[in-house]
Amino acid sequence: MSNNKNNLEMQSEERRNFLKLSSMGAFTAAIVAGSAGVLWSETAAAQTAKEEKEREKAADHVMTIATAYVLGASRSYPILQLDLKENIQNATNGKVYVKLAPGGQLGAGGALAQKVQAGTIQAAQHSLSNFAPFAPAVDLINLPYFCGANQRFVNLVNSNAWKKQVHPKIEAKGFKALFYVVIDPRVVAVRKGGAGAVLLPSDLEGVKFRVPGSKMLQQYYRMVGANPTPVAWGETPSAIKQGVADALDPSVGALYVFGFKDILSHVTFTQAVPDSQVYSCNLEWFNSLPKDVQEGIEFASEITAAQNLAKVPAARGYAMSELAKSGVQFHSLSNDQLAQWQAAGGYQRSEWDQFKTELAGSMSVFNQLEDGANTMGRYYVHDA
Repeated sequence: MSNNKNNLEMQSEERRNFLKLSSMGAFTAAIVAGSAGVLWSETAAAQTAKEEKEREKAADHVMTIATAYVLGASRSYPILQLDLKENIQNATNGKVYVKLAPGGQLGAGGALAQKVQAGTIQAAQHSLSNFAPFAPAVDLINLPYFCGANQRFVNLVNSNAWKKQVHPKIEAKGFKALFYVVIDPRVVAVRKGGAGAVLLPSDLEGVKFRVPGSKMLQQYYRMVGANPTPVAWGETPSAIKQGVADALDPSVGALYVFGFKDILSHVTFTQAVPDSQVYSCNLEWFNSLPKDVQEGIEFASEITAAQNLAKVPAARGYAMSELAKSGVQFHSLSNDQLAQWQAAGGYQRSEWDQFKTELAGSMSVFNQLEDGANTMGRYYVHDA
């Protein structure tokens, strides 16, 4: 009983200190203190706030970085926003102070991309799919089996071909890509009471498959036998619960973070399309910085990207463990099973040629990007 009482008192103290710091305008200090586990102590929380205030005062530039995810999400969804803050501050020798706006405070997805483009904020995290309306070539990542496996995705976005062909298009829209975040491939996740385990495309026959607005993903699920059902992300949990949709395809980490663990029965690793993110920065703001500060931000981004790659299997393991506690069963495909998915919907099929030429600009450019995905670079990442 006394332990419970102590825990409640500690939680109450943490809440008080968080609210106190936030009301003083020190929200970033409050979340840094929370991540360090010192909110229970008023003295320690005050010390953290003092250090953050001193860092901000000493900095020449303040950089707001917004995300859709709460800080603890990196345990199962390795977005690493605190690491990025720390790395930028250190790599610029304190010349940049990073203010974090996590948990969708300033919006999510396309809304954050718009704010970066407008210069309302300096940087943000969002999916590559939400980047595509601003730089359509980025949507090539949604070609099934083009770069669904983590290693192929990492090869592609770090290739010379991607930097030469895609980055100028991104920059023409006012963005600088700081680094690409590997989460894991999208999966096939079936609701409780749904179709059962999906191991082959034939298992998807008649399955109402929740899809986002992407035309490519809608076409892919049609090709592999499902009935694509567009549902807004915010309405997806209730749609799955009510059977409006039978299945959906985020990564395992996203399924856990967004609270699907109690409404799913089977998850299959089909490795078709990456569920990937990017940290983008307003290009005009970045170009206005002194050269040494620019180099510091770029190096910090490289450091955080390496931390992200190392974190992927641990984050996946945690998400799978938590989903398994709710009875979710996981299925990896044999080479023969995987080949059937690729044969039914893979990017080698002629149905995808129009997307390749429209997004890449020509088949020649697409072939260069394909070579990039096929070529192992300096970065290794674990595949599901």
